[in-house]
Amino acid sequence: MSRVKYFLGVIIVVGLVFNSAVAQQAEVEWQYNENSVDPIPKYERLFKVRVWRTIDLLEKQNKGFFAKGGEITALIINAVKSGELSDVYVNDSLTTRMSREEFLQQMVQFEGQEFEDWDPDLEYYEGDQVSYGGQVYTSLYDNQGAVPPNSPDDWEVNPGAGDAIEYQPRQVSLLRFMEDIIFDKRRSRLFYRPQSIQLIIPGSETANNLQKYLGVFKYKDLVQLFRNHPDEAMWVNRYNGAENKNYEDAFTLRLFRGSLFKFENPDDDAIADMYSTRQEAVMAAEWWEMKLMEKEHNLWEF
Repeated sequence: MSRVKYFLGVIIVVGLVFNSAVAQQAEVEWQYNENSVDPIPKYERLFKVRVWRTIDLLEKQNKGFFAKGGEITALIINAVKSGELSDVYVNDSLTTRMSREEFLQQMVQFEGQEFEDWDPDLEYYEGDQVSYGGQVYTSLYDNQGAVPPNSPDDWEVNPGAGDAIEYQPRQVSLLRFMEDIIFDKRRSRLFYRPQSIQLIIPGSETANNLQKYLGVFKYKDLVQLFRNHPDEAMWVNRYNGAENKNYEDAFTLRLFRGSLFKFENPDDDAIADMYSTRQEAVMAAEWWEMKLMEKEHNLWEF
């Protein structure tokens, strides 16, 4: 009987220790933001605000991320196509995933076109296009019964004709950059902790003149992509080629210019939605930037 009590006591003690360890682990996980590259625990934060910035890659200060043949958007899009970036999100909540196929469909600018199969009984005129053996042929002259692959004088093969046309990486020239601004009370220092980047096609590139929002990516995943491709993930210094940097370093050093799009608020409104005119919204965005700078200045007193 005493042996049974002993084993029961051991089981109870082990259970209590395990539950305590699980509770401590859950507490630690709750205190840290899993989407941050270098998370700051909640108990170390004196001040925190989340902001969204719009980075126009065509602006002079941002062209280091958008060098011809070395665009940051090309690196990200190609990584999705290859499967290296498997996690694409619908929005910046970073909870609902988008499939690779859905993302690629978003990249389609013009849908593909299907052509009727060649019919020997039909008469074709100059410029008509038909499908034969998996390829598209264009009629050079009026003809009937001329088999396309056997009649080069009558038909011309058009590789790629009818294929869907995708937006090119240089057409994806806007980034929506979400980050947390945190003042660490232990180190008495302000830190920026990027959370996500969204690719956006500006309205000037779309048929309806409206911005087209593509996938959202965890900044943490992008950092790993930048590290895996140091030659492609290269921020170009226009003034000194010896100081070209990895995209991760360029973001860390704040070598970009982003206009304030939104700051966290109960209504989750963008700044433009808070004001009646675009001019007021632009002025308000600058005003909020000044307020953030003033807040940083005042926090140094703590």
